[in-house]
Amino acid sequence: MGGDNAPGEIVLGAVRAARELGLRVALVGPRATLEAEIAKHGGRPEGITIVDAPDVIEMDEAPAQAARHKKGSSIVVGLKLVKEGRADAFVSAGNTGAIMAAAIMYLGRIRGIERPSIAGLMPLSGKLSVLLDVGANADARPVYLVQWAQMAAAYMERVWKRERPTVALLNIGEEEGKGSTLAQETYDLLKESGLNFIGNLEGRDLPFAKADVVVTDGFTGNVVVKTMEGMADYVMGEIRSAIKSRPWYLAAGALLMPAFRQVRKKTDYREYGAGPLLGTNGLVFIGHGRSDARAIVSALRVAAESARSGMLDAIRDTVPAKEAAPALAADEPPAEGASSRSS
Repeated sequence: MGGDNAPGEIVLGAVRAARELGLRVALVGPRATLEAEIAKHGGRPEGITIVDAPDVIEMDEAPAQAARHKKGSSIVVGLKLVKEGRADAFVSAGNTGAIMAAAIMYLGRIRGIERPSIAGLMPLSGKLSVLLDVGANADARPVYLVQWAQMAAAYMERVWKRERPTVALLNIGEEEGKGSTLAQETYDLLKESGLNFIGNLEGRDLPFAKADVVVTDGFTGNVVVKTMEGMADYVMGEIRSAIKSRPWYLAAGALLMPAFRQVRKKTDYREYGAGPLLGTNGLVFIGHGRSDARAIVSALRVAAESARSGMLDAIRDTVPAKEAAPALAADEPPAEGASSRSS
C-alpha cells in the first residue's frame, strides 16, 4: 500500500513477478482493495496470496509512532511474516522511516550491528554500485561506517557476484588525512578492516562507479542522492526543451532516440528495483517512492535472489558479534534521522 503509485502498480508488479519469474508473492494490505486490483489483470495467478492488513501508514506520518500504533498496517504485518518465517524477504515502496522503525522493532538488529543502514543503488556508467547510508542515520560514528561497508560488501558479493568488492570512503579529497574527524577516523578503521579498501573518493567520482561500495554518514548520503536525482531531472528537462525549440532539432532528436533510450536504461533505477536495509535480522528492501510495476518486478527478483544467495548469513558472519541486538522497546526511537520518504 506504499508509494506514489500504490496499490495499482504494486499489485501489477507482483502479478508480473509471479507469472514471468515464478515467484511466490504475498500481497499485504486491505483484502478487498487488493482483490479488486488483481481482478483487473485476469484474476489471481498461481503464487499470489493475499494477507489482510486494514491499516495504511501514509507517507507523511511520523515513522516510529506509525510503526508502533498501526500494527495492522501492511508494513508491520509484512515484516511479521518475515519474523515468523512465512516469508523470505519484505519489499515496500512505502514510508522509509516507518519501514526502518518497524524492521528494528519487530525483526531486531543482527548481533553486533550498532545501526542499520539504507543502501542506495547507483546504476551509473553501466555498472551498479551502492552508496550508504542514504538517510537512515544523520549522525554517525566511525564504527557505523565500517559495519555498513562490511555488510554492503557481502551484499555486492552474494547478490551481484562481485569478487572481493572494492570499498571507498566519500570525502572532500582523495588524500589520506582529508576531511572531518569522522572521515579521518573512519579511514583509519577501514584500512585495518580487511576489506578491499581503495581510499577516498570525491563526489565527482560517484557517477563513474569507481568503487563497488561507497560509505558516508546518512546526512551527506541523502543530500548526495537527492542532488543527483534533481540534477538528472534538470538536465533531461533542458535537453527536451532544447530539442523542441527548433524543427531541425526535433528531426535530429528522433534519429538519436535509440541512443537516448540506451543511456536511460543504464541509469534507470527500475532495472534494480529496491535497495536493501542492511543490519536488521531479516531481508528488507526499500523501493523508490515512485516505483512502478517494472521496478516492483525488479525489486522482487533481487529480494528472491538475496534469499537464495545466503546474503543474510554472510552478513551475520562478516561482523564480529558483540552483545545481542534485540528488537526495540515500544517507546525506543529508531535510528537517528530516519527519513519518512523513499530515497
